[in-house]
Amino acid sequence: MADLNGIMLLMGSLLLVSILAAVVSSRLGAPLLLVFLVVGMLAGEEGLLGIGFDQPEIAFLIGSLALVIIIFDGGMRTKRERFRVALWPAISLATLGVALTSTLTALGIVWLFDLSWPIALLIGAILSSTDAAAVFGIFQSQNLKIKQRVASTLEIESGTNDPMAVILTMTMTTLIASGEAFSFTVVGLEVAQQLTIGFIAGWFGGRLFVLMAEKITAQFAFFPLLAAASAVVVFALTSSIGGSGFLAVYLMGYKIGNARLPQLMHILQVQDGLAWLSQIMMFLILGLLVTPSHLIENLGLSLSIAGLMIFIVRPLAVVVSLAPFSFPIREQFFISWVGLRGAVPIILALYPWLSGLPGQELFFDVAFVVVLVSLILQGWTLAPLARWLKLEVPLEAEPDRRMALDQVGSNDPLELWSYEISERSPACDHYWYELRWSVPLEFVGLIRDGEWLQPSERPKLLEDDHVLVVAKVQHIDEISRVLAAGGKARSLNSSDFFGDFTLNGELSLADVASFYPLGHLNPQELTMSLHAFFSQKFHRRMVVGDQLTLGNVQLTIRELNEENRITKVGVKLLDGSDSKSG
Repeated sequence: MADLNGIMLLMGSLLLVSILAAVVSSRLGAPLLLVFLVVGMLAGEEGLLGIGFDQPEIAFLIGSLALVIIIFDGGMRTKRERFRVALWPAISLATLGVALTSTLTALGIVWLFDLSWPIALLIGAILSSTDAAAVFGIFQSQNLKIKQRVASTLEIESGTNDPMAVILTMTMTTLIASGEAFSFTVVGLEVAQQLTIGFIAGWFGGRLFVLMAEKITAQFAFFPLLAAASAVVVFALTSSIGGSGFLAVYLMGYKIGNARLPQLMHILQVQDGLAWLSQIMMFLILGLLVTPSHLIENLGLSLSIAGLMIFIVRPLAVVVSLAPFSFPIREQFFISWVGLRGAVPIILALYPWLSGLPGQELFFDVAFVVVLVSLILQGWTLAPLARWLKLEVPLEAEPDRRMALDQVGSNDPLELWSYEISERSPACDHYWYELRWSVPLEFVGLIRDGEWLQPSERPKLLEDDHVLVVAKVQHIDEISRVLAAGGKARSLNSSDFFGDFTLNGELSLADVASFYPLGHLNPQELTMSLHAFFSQKFHRRMVVGDQLTLGNVQLTIRELNEENRITKVGVKLLDGSDSKSG
């Protein structure tokens, strides 16, 4: 019992220290996953606490379960509209990009260090996946939002390239362990089988959960647990029949996240905590497992591979994979730099270890150092690079607090929202009855200095008030633009980014040129609408934040409708020093 209490005290203390350290480090822009990894190393056998942990089986089990929760959460947060601009580029990166990463990395290893092709290909496969959780964790801590085309590409790529990396790693490990000759046909068939079964299982799993959630009557607290348990079951069943369990849980999460379930808000709230807990526990365990002195033995190889992947392999893979999709150069450059490695390579490096391959610790040590270098070098520079490349866009207006009202039995999901009014909010210094709404909602009142002022008191909305409204979920954008736009937490002001004036997307350039100095345009361009002009320049893959500079005028896409047509364009007049082409 004393030993059990000691273990509980130790694990709870490590978790507490990790969270507190992450809160402090996020203000410095440090990747949170790096903090958890370092805390684990400091607690390890060569660290301050000297804890001996040599159980790769336990680490692999915990890591696999953690990845299921993390990938499932990523799938639920991938919205359908993101596939509009990023599905095929992301799929290209997740398939062709992973294959190129594995092959080019192996080529460099064979050429530089004269290792055998099978071993080099296995190292390349282990290191081929990227980690969106690390990337977007950094953006969130820096209060940064990047353009949808880039963000969606990175998010979908990371959610779908993990299965590809797992398949390649397991296939190469099996071939090496069995002594069979490498065959592209065998690997191709294995990849096709795993992807096909994983896709079917994920689709059916997500559909079955949605039907179950619609039929079951239970307390809302049970549904997040039901979702997590269902994801683990789908993963295990899919893997047992030869499919990609990780792809299955990603697609299952996507199906659930895009279903109109009244319980979805509760599921996402709890899932967010589970995903963070999974990441913390996974990196703590991996930090405990590593022996820093062992890393020295292969440090030259590990650092060389890290440099090779960051500066050569990833950029080449991105350029080739995105060649058919006409991505702007600055976005390709950013995506190349954001090939951030996270926990997946370290977890995959345990597979050869558990399979008993000769030199088993080589794979783990190399993966650990590459991940460490990636988190330090790339992780610390992501936010400044995104701003330098002008990929940042203003954060969307949204409530400060959301509470689902699924127990009232409405056909359309209802929620209670709280907005903190700032001096830049359009509603500031207005009475509620003065606001004009295009959607139905109910004013519940406001909280001022801790007191609830009810609608019957007809209060004026002042700065620092917390306004409470009830509305349907689908109307959140329209309501937020009035109550939350330009809040204090916005890192990039909307008017500074889009300009103070807005034009209709169907206006012709000739109409715009009649009152703005657009510079020289040919007669054909003058007949084009703003939508058609942007569509031509961006090859019909426009997103909010895309900009064109004509003369001394900067035009920025401000709003797109569901058909991907531009409805609003922001206009900003530039001085001579700011004027640039394109």
